[in-house]
Amino acid sequence: MTKRANARRRAIKLANMKNQQEIDKHRRLTLQDGKAWAGAFGTSNHAGKSVTLNTALQLSTVWACIRLTAQAVSCLPLAVFEKQANDDRVKVSNDENIAEVICDSPNQDQTPLEFWETKVAWMLATGNAYSEKVETGRRLSALQPIGSHDCQPVRNNDGELVYRVHDRGKTEDLPRDKVFHLKGFGFGGDVGLSPIRFGAQTFGSAIAIEEASGRLFGAGLQASGVISATQRLDKEQREGIQEIMETFVGSSNAGKLMVLEAGLEYHRLALSPVDAQMLENHRFSIEEMCRWFGVPPIIIGHAAQGQTMWGSGVEQILLAWLTLGIDPICDRIEARIQKQLIRPTGNRRRYAEFNREALLQMDSKSKAAFLSTMTQNGLMTRNEGRAKLNLRRVDGGDELTAQTNLAPLDKLGASTDGNSARAALRAWLSDQQEERTSA
Repeated sequence: MTKRANARRRAIKLANMKNQQEIDKHRRLTLQDGKAWAGAFGTSNHAGKSVTLNTALQLSTVWACIRLTAQAVSCLPLAVFEKQANDDRVKVSNDENIAEVICDSPNQDQTPLEFWETKVAWMLATGNAYSEKVETGRRLSALQPIGSHDCQPVRNNDGELVYRVHDRGKTEDLPRDKVFHLKGFGFGGDVGLSPIRFGAQTFGSAIAIEEASGRLFGAGLQASGVISATQRLDKEQREGIQEIMETFVGSSNAGKLMVLEAGLEYHRLALSPVDAQMLENHRFSIEEMCRWFGVPPIIIGHAAQGQTMWGSGVEQILLAWLTLGIDPICDRIEARIQKQLIRPTGNRRRYAEFNREALLQMDSKSKAAFLSTMTQNGLMTRNEGRAKLNLRRVDGGDELTAQTNLAPLDKLGASTDGNSARAALRAWLSDQQEERTSA
């Protein structure tokens, strides 16, 4: 019975070893697989810190830059439009396959906001965002997200682009027409560039500063010191003193009274408040990291030296971020939807577009000024403006209107029919008043 049990255990162990070897075979890193090596062990830097996506996200600046940008883009309403023969456009309803997927339900688990927030976050962090196109027949039914660390574009022996996906210990090559790929900034090629990878020097230094600050404050701002004695100490005495001194280390032990005996004296090393807080280095690292993500420091709540957190200057910075940061990302997504999702269907009259006006939703003053300008200049009907405020339609609100207080120079002084009628009415009323007075 024991021999049979041992043989069974050896068989199970051998099967497990074969399974593990098969998994390792699929997941084995090659010398050319730089992306996988960087993801596993981090990118080297002079600070000597491992810079990976996980360690970078532990920095509040990196987290805030990615989060705020991803949220700003994903909150914009996305719709699919179709151009008409008269150069007009109509909104495609959500019963169409592409519009339904990208605007209503990308997949079984995510809302459109969550899906695009995920895509933008991956693109900002790694330079690339991937989704598998799930099709029912020739109809697009879902976009299933793929983590950027689990997907790598490669060229096969025929030079064709495929996407090598690692999923639960297995590797699968997907053809390019099965993957929706958003690329970040780059110099061409098959992939975008990762800010975290190329900014390893900046992020490594920031991690080192955070670590040094944490250790210093964890010690209760107590700098290292020196203990001097009037006599020579043996090894056992040194170890005893060291053990006693360790009970006074840490922020929880700050303020304790220390008693020294036998002529021992403690000399504390000087540490200035500026060195303790590392204000200048910390401030500089925040501004440096913001540059890598194209986000002004004021957006994440960091005001540069001499700058306030409010005022017209901050408003202009915000507009610059929307113009140079958010809008290019929206354009990049729209172009990819057109190329990889809409164009393969053969309908080139359709296109996807984010509604940038939604950024005015929380600014009631700017939104009121925008709607007033659009309706008073004949660019939008009253009912179209009311629809943007979620108000019901009113009778007579479907006509384009414009103010008529301006006129060509050659028409100055010319009376219109309305002016003539008003002048005649005033003259008649004046005659009636004179008759009553004379009577």
